[in-house]
Amino acid sequence: MENNFPFHFLKINSETPVTNDSKPIKNIALDEVKPSLIETKITPKTAPTGFSREEIQGLDQAIHSLLEETVEAQKYQTYFSDNFHLSRMENDGLIFTVTTSFIKKIIEGNYSHQVAKAIKMTLGKDYSFAIDLLGDVTPVKTTTTAQPVVIKDVEGPYSVKKGSSVRETSFSINDLMPTKNDLIDQYQAKVIEELQVERKYKKIDPDKVFENFVVGSSNNLAFASCEAVANNPGKDYPSLYLHSASGLGKTHLLCALANRIRETKPHLKIGLITGNEFVDDFVKSVQNRKVSEFQNRYTNEFDVLIIDDIHELKNKNETQNAFFNIFNELHNKGKQLIFTSDKAPKDINGIEERVKTRLGWGLIVDIQQPDLETRIAILKRKAIEKDIYVPDDVVNLIASAVKSNVRELESSLIRLGLYSSVCKVDIDVEIAKSQLNLNDTYSADSITFDSIIKSVANYYKLSISDIRSKVRTKDLATARHIAMYLSHKILKATLVEIGDFYGKRDHTSVMHAVNKIEQQIRVDQKWAQTVLEIENSL
Repeated sequence: MENNFPFHFLKINSETPVTNDSKPIKNIALDEVKPSLIETKITPKTAPTGFSREEIQGLDQAIHSLLEETVEAQKYQTYFSDNFHLSRMENDGLIFTVTTSFIKKIIEGNYSHQVAKAIKMTLGKDYSFAIDLLGDVTPVKTTTTAQPVVIKDVEGPYSVKKGSSVRETSFSINDLMPTKNDLIDQYQAKVIEELQVERKYKKIDPDKVFENFVVGSSNNLAFASCEAVANNPGKDYPSLYLHSASGLGKTHLLCALANRIRETKPHLKIGLITGNEFVDDFVKSVQNRKVSEFQNRYTNEFDVLIIDDIHELKNKNETQNAFFNIFNELHNKGKQLIFTSDKAPKDINGIEERVKTRLGWGLIVDIQQPDLETRIAILKRKAIEKDIYVPDDVVNLIASAVKSNVRELESSLIRLGLYSSVCKVDIDVEIAKSQLNLNDTYSADSITFDSIIKSVANYYKLSISDIRSKVRTKDLATARHIAMYLSHKILKATLVEIGDFYGKRDHTSVMHAVNKIEQQIRVDQKWAQTVLEIENSL
């Protein structure tokens, strides 16, 4: 059996501790391991006849080294590092063990080709493999030829394309036919991966620029201020302070500002740091007795200093004192200072008055929650950027229901995009409501025929009696049709009930009106906007 491998592992006496870089490897029996979540650590113990535990460990370490190079660092730590290990080899196949079924689905659905390539590069030829949960035993399908495991292109969430070389060839679990539950699990896993983004950035995102920032009445002053600072740093507004609730665009504006300065004034040095990072930096300087170096670094190295979440300095008096001195020196030198927070300076508890005064020296701008029109524009921009098709009625639904911040809007869009991609379905209103747990933006108990017709009449500046009359002018017909549509949608009234209320009309006339409005909403953004505004006024 050993002759099948391109190299031979050194046999080590079982009493001799196995080491890797002079660190002992701790062997953990499988029955001692609790299959909990990410924290569970496993070490392969069992080995097939002819292969020692040490040889299996060596193979496992070699495969992990390659996986660590090809899988994104954060995802490697989450799914592979302490949760995926070679357990044994059988009949030209390898069996790996994982700690949870969730991780098993993630690796099978998203990283099979990386595992297959790591095996190929470690052993010199293709081997099939399987993944077990702790305690499970799954025989590996034998591979009778030296051909790659993937021999044809297979469509589906677990398949990938065959390349011209092993580095371009990916692995496909051809025997698995994904069920609906499998697709839902994969969708949920992809959502978790997509949304597991570090909220606090440590570098300037090159994709966040002024050109792709959606400007509305809630943020136009902040946008104009940041653009003015970027075009003339240290001059017009030497100190700029932005504050808002989380997720309303401060991060985007900071990065856009920094990117503009980099582009137009590349000789200027930009420092972008979070409040927590500033505190940590100061604490380390105190511990290492290098406070003066800390001060000099901030006052001499930066032409533009950006501190995000400056409120993190609250109740940290020594750090505030260091910041006070840095602020004064940079301000005196004519450098650009930019800060963000969730509150105005005067409203931050735990900040010394002298520091509040410095923060308030310059221009203070707040960013409000985006209005409906801006939320719709943001969703459409994000949909284009992420190549997600969402019809207008779904965009309007999300914009109407999600009012808190831009981040939630983007999160909703990502979820729908992934659901559509994984489950191979087109997004409609019902799917959006189900997947995003959206409730209607109104209370049906408080809405009646009378309140609906009154809202429509107010919007079009018509009388209620005219809408219910037999007159068929264009304006009256449009208002009447919208009122019928909303009565059907919100009140769930029958066609007969709606017809009786709106001038004793036949149910076929009501059906025509409802269908006409539904069709118009799908194809005409202005119609959709009009209907949504009336609906929101209820």
